[in-house]
Amino acid sequence: MLNNIGLPGILLIAIVVLVLFGRGKISNLMGEVGKGITAFKKGVSEGGKELEDDKAETAKDVTPEDEKTKV
Repeated sequence: MLNNIGLPGILLIAIVVLVLFGRGKISNLMGEVGKGITAFKKGVSEGGKELEDDKAETAKDVTPEDEKTKV
């Protein structure tokens, strides 16, 4: 169904959406989408840091006893 939508069809859809919602609402919506993406990226990076911290805390010292006494 959507295989035959070309550039004129996309422009027509964009114009209809702009007329229905107005430029202000669309701009606010895009701003909120940007904030959501930023918050998602921040959450993912914080989650990764938490996992790294947990792994570091649970790491075991596997150095043989002879090596520990030499140091």
